[in-house]
Amino acid sequence: MAFIHRTTMTPGKLELITGWLPKQSWYAGTGGAPDLTKGGGFRLDDPEGAVGIEFMVVVDSAGPEPVAYLVPLSYRDAALEGVPEAALIGTSEHGVLGTRWVYDGVHDPVVLDRLSALLRGEANPQHQSLSDTPDPTVTVHGAGADQEADVRINRVLRAGESDQPSPAHLVAGWTRPDGTAARGVFAVAAPR
Repeated sequence: MAFIHRTTMTPGKLELITGWLPKQSWYAGTGGAPDLTKGGGFRLDDPEGAVGIEFMVVVDSAGPEPVAYLVPLSYRDAALEGVPEAALIGTSEHGVLGTRWVYDGVHDPVVLDRLSALLRGEANPQHQSLSDTPDPTVTVHGAGADQEADVRINRVLRAGESDQPSPAHLVAGWTRPDGTAARGVFAVAAPR
C-alpha cells in the first residue's frame, strides 16, 4: 500500500497543472489561465511500490461555468523513458522523497495497467490523502471487463451515470466550487 507523506511539494500539484492544462487539446477554457481548485480524486497502488498513482479532479472556475477535469498523475523518481516529451507535466521537489517527475498518467504504462486492473475488479481504489485506506465511493460497474479492452479516460467530467453500453465503467465523485457534490464516469473499458 502506498504511504501518503505529510509534506510539501514545490511547485505544488495545482501549480504544475495550471501551466500544463491550457496546452491540452481537450481543455475547454477560453484563453486565459485557469483558476483551479482541487475537487477530489483517488489513488491506486503500484504493486512494485515504485510509481505514485493519483487520479485528481481539478475544477476550473475561470470561465462562465466551472469545468471539472480528470488528470491522472504518476509520480516517479526518474524520467520515464519512451513517452512523448509533452507527457511530462513537470518536476517538483517533494519534502521527503526529493525530485519527482510528474507525468500525465495516460502516457504511463503503470497507471494504465492499474486502471485496467481496477476496471476488471482486480485492484482497489484508495483514498486520495490517507495511507492504506480504501475509498468505497469509487465504484466500478460491470467489473470483469475483457483483458484486451481499451481504457478511455474522460478528461472533461460531466455529472451523471454512463449512458453508453460499456462492459465496465468507473464512477467517482468530486466537489464543485459551491460545495455541492457531483458524480460521474471517470473511465470506461471499451471492447477492441
